[in-house]
Amino acid sequence: MRILITGSAGFIGRKLAADLIRNPVLKDGEGRQQRITDLILVDVMPTPQPAVPRGGGEAPRVAVVTGGLAEAADLVRRPDAPVHGVFHLAAVVSSGAEEDFDLGYRVNLDGTRGLLEACRGLDDPPKFVFASSVAVFGGAMPDVIRDETVATPQTSYGTQKLIGELLVNDFSRKGMVDGRSLRLPTVMVRPGKPNKAASTFASSIIREPLQGQRAVCPVPEDTGLWVLSPRRVVAAMRHAFDLPADRLLAAGGRTVNLVGLTVSVADVVEAVGKAGGAEAAGLIDFVPDERIQAIVRTWPVRFAPDRALALGFAPDESLEAIIAAFIEDDLNAE
Repeated sequence: MRILITGSAGFIGRKLAADLIRNPVLKDGEGRQQRITDLILVDVMPTPQPAVPRGGGEAPRVAVVTGGLAEAADLVRRPDAPVHGVFHLAAVVSSGAEEDFDLGYRVNLDGTRGLLEACRGLDDPPKFVFASSVAVFGGAMPDVIRDETVATPQTSYGTQKLIGELLVNDFSRKGMVDGRSLRLPTVMVRPGKPNKAASTFASSIIREPLQGQRAVCPVPEDTGLWVLSPRRVVAAMRHAFDLPADRLLAAGGRTVNLVGLTVSVADVVEAVGKAGGAEAAGLIDFVPDERIQAIVRTWPVRFAPDRALALGFAPDESLEAIIAAFIEDDLNAE
């Protein structure tokens, strides 16, 4: 089985690749366990060469390609090396898509359609996991988002992600791919440096203080967030790939609101204090940024993810568990 990951230089892409290398088995469209023989990693930024376990031929061959979604589409359509599965993570993130309208649509919409068109040309329709976002919701929302809540995005990024979901669904309806779209909550804690995502502060106010560095929070303490850890996101992507299409359709469709936790910024500050002491919590500076606040205010905070739970997607145990996982996985690796 040949698997392609777009956005492989991003932190979720790197973690997903590492997970697939450690356990190189996924289910095909018939529900049969298949070994991953080749893992193709594509990103416009150079992707670090992932570590491959020594000894034996169990680990997949890894090809690292620096290029955009056009290059990824070319790799998908190679007649001599068909791709059996795609994890499409590449995107211009929320603030970036809002700042650069043309770039957001070129990558998040045109790039996604181009990748699906490449899959369309394959004799054996591949599985296609699309990383969407809860940013598809916005405006006048109910207090609790349910599986049947209509998506009404209020940002370019949310609009692009919703269109991507619809494309995945339609290409799947036509038998061109076997798609599934996952609406990701705010993912934290992200290792590395802050990026242009409007949600980057949610990780910064944990990551930097636990390293003894100051962090800026641009939103008030009572701001709510729907969050999920990198560990659970990677597990969700693997689980989504393995789910049979008929089970997805029987549960209500190919798009799934993932299971998360509702927390406030105040909760995060308190948890940082528990993990790193009062000194760490005191390193968080509240500096209002109306541009970021305007985006974050459009995001839903409470969900009833009945479909995801019925399909076997699992939440994090607690906010404290999310921070503990970051400390174990990434804090000392920086």
